[in-house]
Amino acid sequence: MDLDAVRTFVAAADTGQFQEAAAELRLTQQAVSKRIAGLEKGLGVRLFTRTARGAKLTIDGQAFLPHARALLRAAERAAASVRPGSRALRVDVVGRRVATAGLVRDFHRAHPEVELDVVTVYGGGPAVAAVRDGTIDATFRTLPPPGRELPDGVAVGHATYEPMQLVTGLAHELAGARSVTPAQLAGRRIWMPGNVPGTEWAAYYADMAAEFGFVLDVVGPDFGVESLLDTITGSATVATFLSERTPLVWPVGYDLCRIPLRDPTPVYPHLLHWHADNAHPALALLRDHVAAHSTRHAPADAGGTWAPAWSR
Repeated sequence: MDLDAVRTFVAAADTGQFQEAAAELRLTQQAVSKRIAGLEKGLGVRLFTRTARGAKLTIDGQAFLPHARALLRAAERAAASVRPGSRALRVDVVGRRVATAGLVRDFHRAHPEVELDVVTVYGGGPAVAAVRDGTIDATFRTLPPPGRELPDGVAVGHATYEPMQLVTGLAHELAGARSVTPAQLAGRRIWMPGNVPGTEWAAYYADMAAEFGFVLDVVGPDFGVESLLDTITGSATVATFLSERTPLVWPVGYDLCRIPLRDPTPVYPHLLHWHADNAHPALALLRDHVAAHSTRHAPADAGGTWAPAWSR
């Protein structure tokens, strides 16, 4: 149904004059008559009768009028729901316990007036595709592994580096170390069951294993961080990696060590991805906030940092 014709019908019904409806809508009287005639033809009924005093609603016109008003109100609500700034900004943070979630929490504290819809999308490919398709407004990801390109229209800006730590149980040989170099991990077993092939983090840790010679074990279902730590705490040979910014609370009796990696410090680069055509005003605020608080150089010792060349 032509909403312009419905709007013209309501204006004519309210004014009782096609001429006054034309003036209100900034149309010619001929255009008003044409729209209403088209609406009557589509409905198969007469909506007005012409009188010496103007236009009078028929019985069918009187029956149609409240529904016509409801149609216009529904159309306005539909348009308002997607008007820039009228809906929540939907942001993918990768996971609730990573540094990017902290960035968005900081943004919320700085801009409490911005309504947020915080989501977690599994895998960089689907997340960036969601940005391309407009189902989310932004995502924090590293760049795609070699062989995969960013879709047209998707822009990126640096967000933060996330330094990695080694996590062991007290029985592990490296548990008492104040820090460990990645080279010291050569030949040792690092268990990361969440490294699903095809994800950008799986590519990151595979390159890290190739660079420093440790054994990357991805066997077993991923039951989450708690199950992972349950295995680590009782093992003398198995360790894992977590970000130094990952908030962890473990049960009393768990003997775990978080050991900094140094010389170099492996860092996981996060970039904010958004679509260049996205006009949501809160997206501009988020981009400015991330740019103002981004850490373009991860804090590390004199040994510097490491990340795969493609991820930088």
